Amino acid sequence: MGKSKQKQVLGRGLSALLNDPNNTIESVRDRNAEQVIGSVIDLPIENISKNPFQPRTHFNEESIKELSTSIKELGVIQPVTVRKMKGNQYQLVSGERRLRATRLVGLKRIPAYVRLANDQESLEMALVENIQRQDLDPIEIGLSYQRLIDEIKLTQDQLSERVGKKRSTIANYMRLLKLDPIIQTGIRDQFITMGHGRALVNVEDTKLQLALYKKVVKKGLSVRAIEALVRSFRNTKTDSTGNYSSPFIKQAAEELKIIFDTSVSVTSSNQGKGILKIKFDSQEKLQHILNKIKGV
Repeated sequence: MGKSKQKQVLGRGLSALLNDPNNTIESVRDRNAEQVIGSVIDLPIENISKNPFQPRTHFNEESIKELSTSIKELGVIQPVTVRKMKGNQYQLVSGERRLRATRLVGLKRIPAYVRLANDQESLEMALVENIQRQDLDPIEIGLSYQRLIDEIKLTQDQLSERVGKKRSTIANYMRLLKLDPIIQTGIRDQFITMGHGRALVNVEDTKLQLALYKKVVKKGLSVRAIEALVRSFRNTKTDSTGNYSSPFIKQAAEELKIIFDTSVSVTSSNQGKGILKIKFDSQEKLQHILNKIKGV
């Protein structure tokens, strides 16, 4: 009886503590901190604010609806993680999909694991937990790694230990951030894969990078095919006149040769300017070429 009564009193005490807007638990040394910090407690959703350090920028609405259906039937199985703020306010550290889905269902409370952290610790917790637990796209992962290095001042070796990934894996994600923003968006929207991006990042010329990207999307080129094109381009040597023949110019000449059924040559400078030569050996052949150009 005594123990049962004591549990009820503690329960009421914790409830009163959580609902007290003036409670001042800000460190593990504060009174009643052991009842809140490190515990999983039911918190009113209205008392949980958005995480300003959230690395995820894309949320699949259909996925959140599916999660909300699961929560409606089974409840929230994995608690969200929150940071204790002043009074009865909390800040989300990780679990935004769960929080959004719970709101969608119309529930007023959610189980939460409570932690204390300063801004830097909160940022690190949010980034590390999201990298490990959430299905971030490759660009979001790269951005999260970059923020951990820039804002938390971690080295790649330290970062490797924190997130449990090889240093080479981290470097590959971060290199994607060197891609043109259009190509980064293509990776995020799954027009191309991370493998395509890793090949394209080896091309320093932005215009050529974009031209390759459009070729991948248009023709559905495999990662191996784009890697071969990139290698071919990087091995292309500029001749003494300043002209060069990239794989794309060579391919354009081959395609035109097929279309016009005649010899075609293309030369180009490294500024992108060039000359196209189409050979014809009779007036009839020239008319044939003109008809092809006109689409006749």
